[in-house]
Amino acid sequence: MTHDTTELYTALDRWIDAHFDEEVNFLRSVVQVPTDTPPGNNAPHAERTAMLLADLGMTAEQHAVPAEAVRQAGMESITNLIVRRQYGEGGRVLALNAHGDVVPPGDGWTYPPYGGEVHDGKLYGRASAVSKSDFATYVFAVRALEAIGAPLAGRIELHFTYDEEFGGELGPGWLLREGLTRPDLAIAAGFSYQIVTAHNGCVQLEVTIEGKSGHAAVPTSGVDALAAAVKIMNRLYALNDQYKSVCSSVPGISHPYLNIGLIQGGTNTNVIPGKVVLKMDRRMIPEEDPAQVEAELNATIKAAAADLTGIRVGIRRILFARSLRPLPGNAALVSSLQRHGQALFGEAIPAVGTPLYADARLYCEAGVPVVLYGAGPRTVEESRAKQNDEHLDLEDLRRATKVIARTCLDLMLEK
Repeated sequence: MTHDTTELYTALDRWIDAHFDEEVNFLRSVVQVPTDTPPGNNAPHAERTAMLLADLGMTAEQHAVPAEAVRQAGMESITNLIVRRQYGEGGRVLALNAHGDVVPPGDGWTYPPYGGEVHDGKLYGRASAVSKSDFATYVFAVRALEAIGAPLAGRIELHFTYDEEFGGELGPGWLLREGLTRPDLAIAAGFSYQIVTAHNGCVQLEVTIEGKSGHAAVPTSGVDALAAAVKIMNRLYALNDQYKSVCSSVPGISHPYLNIGLIQGGTNTNVIPGKVVLKMDRRMIPEEDPAQVEAELNATIKAAAADLTGIRVGIRRILFARSLRPLPGNAALVSSLQRHGQALFGEAIPAVGTPLYADARLYCEAGVPVVLYGAGPRTVEESRAKQNDEHLDLEDLRRATKVIARTCLDLMLEK
């Protein structure tokens, strides 16, 4: 690291400090536009974000996903954004990706979920931590980079996408499949106190158990779908106990697990339930084969119901997200982020795996080395991500923006 580079880092930090109130206001603006998914009407947020970017002198390409594909995915509208910032000839193409779709806010908020209010140094609102925070991180890191006049090469692309909650296939996956982008490296929204290099995969299934409704006073008049569902669930929970002995070698990831998160069925207390629907989520560690995992689940469910007279079972895949595994080319990202993270946060920034799954994996599947790093949350529990009172520590936003800006400088500085 030369003396000149050190001065450039200092210039980046000073620019971010001088424009930090502007960055906070930008984040408030993107939090204040709802993007509840479901129902998934996300195009208005993309349009608002494009306007905010235009005010900053950035042109956002608006790529609307075809309506039929969006409808089949269970959403209403998706417009993904790409901002391309071209510098000198040669060099890398670096993508910075954050998602704007969020789970609905639910009840019990101290402050309005779409207010973007700041209290005691924290900004409250749905997606303030995951991951509209990194709309601001990435935009202002790039603005700082361009403001200091350093000799740059290559291109930075901002990818703001709207399908992470439903798996990402119509977000980054769609941009990559359509040939709208092909970066050399990517950083996706993440955590200010760690760099995520691997994450779990996930398969979600909908299991429909059908019997025959009947009067509860005459048990032989029906075939109890709920009793069959209980037998299936017991088999699945037994399988879940076995997973505890299957350990991942990736730091931050423990073992596979299964969750039955939704049960629907029956018509009334005096009616034998003729139909029950289960929705389940199976998290896969990076070492597992996703196809084998799904096949095992299907076999377990069918075997549990095989000897049940009058019971029919249907299985439908809802989500199939592969694990994120580190590609060799991510070393430049990890080393730079760790060095600047330690300098700015005052502690070592680990490179770990996470039990979550994210659409960052889609860059990896396209052969693009990717890591997750951004303003927040420090931890999902601390930020209350996907709960009421989700919030972001604004000092984490400030420091993470500096880390990203410095890393962009390292990667884009003309050689």
